[in-house]
Amino acid sequence: MTHTSLLKSRILTLLAALLMTGAASAGISYKLEQTHAVAGETVNIRAVLFNDTDTVMSWTAPKNLVLQWRDQNGRSIRSLAYLEGNQSPINIPVNNFVKLSWSAVVPTGVQGLQAVNIEGEPTLLALDASPLERSMIAGTPAAVPVIDAGAANGSGHSDPPLPANVVAATGASLTEGPPVNSTKHLTTPTSAFENFRSAISPYEPIYFDVGNKGGRNARYQVSFKYRIFTPKDPNNPGFADNIYLGYTQTALWDLHSDSHPFVDTSFKPSLFWRKDALWQSPQKDWFLGLASGVEHESNGKSGDDSRSLNFAYIQPELNYRFDGGSTLTFAPRFKSYFSVKNNPDYADYAGHVDWKLRWAQDNGLVLSGLYRQGHEGRNATQLEAAWPLRRTFLNMNGYLHVQYFKGYGETLLGYNHKSDGQVRVGISLVP
Repeated sequence: MTHTSLLKSRILTLLAALLMTGAASAGISYKLEQTHAVAGETVNIRAVLFNDTDTVMSWTAPKNLVLQWRDQNGRSIRSLAYLEGNQSPINIPVNNFVKLSWSAVVPTGVQGLQAVNIEGEPTLLALDASPLERSMIAGTPAAVPVIDAGAANGSGHSDPPLPANVVAATGASLTEGPPVNSTKHLTTPTSAFENFRSAISPYEPIYFDVGNKGGRNARYQVSFKYRIFTPKDPNNPGFADNIYLGYTQTALWDLHSDSHPFVDTSFKPSLFWRKDALWQSPQKDWFLGLASGVEHESNGKSGDDSRSLNFAYIQPELNYRFDGGSTLTFAPRFKSYFSVKNNPDYADYAGHVDWKLRWAQDNGLVLSGLYRQGHEGRNATQLEAAWPLRRTFLNMNGYLHVQYFKGYGETLLGYNHKSDGQVRVGISLVP
């Protein structure tokens, strides 16, 4: 048995031992940014949507939330809160979260302490809508000591004040409001177009980079995947719900020649099954995913320049979630080729394993590396770094992207030609 075959066998054994998962769900929590506002002023509702499931979650935030405002006498008013930013599908990886925000104007007639409920959510918020100079909550200090409410223990005696050295800053509010008996589940959009759009999600990185070694040139890639079946329960998808169609296109573009020709373009359709977390540790800092399928790659040319190949693959993905808000992923892809008559020695240059390592901060730096080892010292190395442009003076979508490539297989046409090391810089939509 070869070293690669032995490694495959061990990984498959590990996967078989870890094929168990516990129930998990996605959750969304809300909070009111302001504690005091009067009629006509704007308040902001912040939400954190956390994906605690075992697969990537796609969700479209509602454009509006319906709010109920109720005072201590039970009088109610309903109004709308408006989503800040674009309403578009959000893809949330396993054990990651996104932040959302809606704004609302305090309705005319709202006064005093208000219990604010988001209709359909088990959430009750509080807002003091009294004029500040007459507010008993937001405008009046609590000029009394902090007490130990458990010390009396039902004896009928007063709760004693806490010692000064253990007193922490605290606050309280009255929370009388309507009962909340229903929970609004995260659901996929219902229109045909929205269903189609929500089924599309990122696959491989999407970027456009430019370099100048050997003449100005560009390398770009577009990629997406399409979920064939829509889960009846997004929090607990079935086996078939994890089947995808994928498409990736990578091209090397000559920008210094007169006609600006494309050196080569690879077209890569695929069919695969993928689950982001087959197993998670009790603390959910470790989780193991799996992708497996078949992929075709060709350059669409004829004659001597025609190149094509097919391969089946299995890709275990070992992830570690750091407390600081980043994820480290080791995802080797083991490939078995078939129908490679146009280039039967392809494996001698590309090998049978794509060794992939990635470290990604939440809304921050993304570093990734790819290494391939062929026969007789033939290899390829690709290193990438991406930084969100929202965190620069440009304040725009996308990432600043830097890519380094050296070795064999930069293009399918030149799979057996070695490229010198080259750095390219550009923009990435998906790092």
